[in-house]
Amino acid sequence: MRSERGQGMVEYALILVLIAVVVIAVLIVLGNQVQNVFCNISGAMGQ
Repeated sequence: MRSERGQGMVEYALILVLIAVVVIAVLIVLGNQVQNVFCNISGAMGQ
């Protein structure tokens, strides 16, 4: 019984790690896109 509970905890931990990696990847991608938008806006205002 104890090993099954430990196995469940490991599975939950792996799921949380996977979710964290996906969130970080999405933030990195969206962060670059937002930076590009602001660079384009500031470039257009400078002209």
